[in-house]
Amino acid sequence: MFLRPSGRPGTEWQAIGVVGAIVSIKREEIGRAFDNGDFRPHFQPLVNLRVGDLHGFELLARWKHPARGWIPPSEFIPLAEKDGWIDRLTKELLHLAFSSMAKLPDHLNLSVNISPVQLRGLGLPRDIQKIAEQSGFSLERLMVEITESALTEDLNSARMIAAALKAMGCKLGLDDFGTGYSSLTHLQSLPFDELKIDRSFVGSMAERRDSRKIVAAVVGLGQSLGLITAAEGVETLEQAQMLQWLGCELAQGWFYGKPMPAEDLPKTVSGFRAKGVAAMSTDVPGRLSSLDLLPSVRLAQLQAVYDGAPVGLAFIGRDLRYKMLNRRLAQMNGRPLEDHIGNTVAQTVPGLFPLVEGYLLRALDGEAIPGVEITTPVSDAGESRTILLSYEPARDEAGEVVGVSVAIVDLSPIRRAEEARRAAEGHFRQMMELLPQIPWIIDPEGRALDVSQRWLQISGQTGDQWTGFGWLDALHPDDLKPTWDAMNASFKSGNPIDTVFRVRGSPADPWRRLRSRGAANVGANGKIICWYGSLEEAE
Repeated sequence: MFLRPSGRPGTEWQAIGVVGAIVSIKREEIGRAFDNGDFRPHFQPLVNLRVGDLHGFELLARWKHPARGWIPPSEFIPLAEKDGWIDRLTKELLHLAFSSMAKLPDHLNLSVNISPVQLRGLGLPRDIQKIAEQSGFSLERLMVEITESALTEDLNSARMIAAALKAMGCKLGLDDFGTGYSSLTHLQSLPFDELKIDRSFVGSMAERRDSRKIVAAVVGLGQSLGLITAAEGVETLEQAQMLQWLGCELAQGWFYGKPMPAEDLPKTVSGFRAKGVAAMSTDVPGRLSSLDLLPSVRLAQLQAVYDGAPVGLAFIGRDLRYKMLNRRLAQMNGRPLEDHIGNTVAQTVPGLFPLVEGYLLRALDGEAIPGVEITTPVSDAGESRTILLSYEPARDEAGEVVGVSVAIVDLSPIRRAEEARRAAEGHFRQMMELLPQIPWIIDPEGRALDVSQRWLQISGQTGDQWTGFGWLDALHPDDLKPTWDAMNASFKSGNPIDTVFRVRGSPADPWRRLRSRGAANVGANGKIICWYGSLEEAE
């Protein structure tokens, strides 16, 4: 969805949906919607695939507009995130959802997806705890889901918020798994309890074998890390049965029920009947072939994990010899795959073994050890790597530990990219502050994204007062409309911005005339990504 201001900033918005329909949303409509309780929670069932009972619900947002009817979240959530009322909306929905769930049996849980914007503010856990206390809802029943994309923006804040949520008793889920670029790192960076398989893989798994292998790999990875696996977007019996056979634990989608209002919850809970869950048999369900399940479900599941996982995986026996591994790990170790099987870890990677021996022995004693980050010894080529290891004891039917499942992620490319990004950001910031002009960056609609600190010195604005459309508050009242009209013309035409306006200054020089010039940064699709420009004293 694409959002832009129409006319004078702050008076009206147009939301252009993906289907091309235009829905005008005025700010007073939003205020009325809050006052009238038009933002309402809906609940989609979550089913336990192993036994077929109701596990809980996922909270979804809906807007009951008096004229347009139900407005889907894709048309108002982006607007709420951009204009700063996402926190109010979340609190409103959580109050209603927690109150409704508090009336249901205690074993039913609630999953809530948090907006990426809200992971920047540390007040989120406090707000959730307060609402839960007011509603009489136990936070041990709450699963807070975080999308992969949200973690790429501010991982440090996400860590602090996650720690606070866990301390309150909440569980954490990683949503839309497999759609981000660094999800494996995030699996180790935050204390997740659940791994949710993205609907894009679930929706195509009945027709595409590679999708089935990816789903099996994610399920296996989740199990090796001790995480609950959940699948979204389940729409057919065939998909449900495949997920059950592959070992997925939870599922949701229209096959189990569409999102429903709060008043329908008691009836749904009391009348719930399992669908698509049956006792395991030797028959392979749906389009799963012998290539997918060889010759038993467990063996095929493990094979799919090893073949499809984008991480190094190995199974090491009690004698510390490699019993099984994938080619990714062989590549990491710099030795052919056949040189591993039957050999000890000490023989295969003698330089690394002293660093990992203690963890392997602890895992053989029954201890699960996730997220061990180490730096490998310098190789003959003069290089070392940063790797992340997880150790999970493998037990037989009697509960005896028979070996260790090891997962290894090479973090070196990510660490190098992070260092390069930090260096580039530092260079960019230094350049902005040294230029004689005052550089600025705005989005396609005129919201300020970045500006030199000298703007604060000139305008007297502090903190984040300049962000968004806040920079307009520093302009002379008589220059506000002409400036915005000139910039709006450039927004529509794509022509360079060139305008002069007065900015609030010091008592001795109350208004300073500045010239603002800028040009559009246009993407490959021909659309404007942002505007770059600078301010200087006007002649």
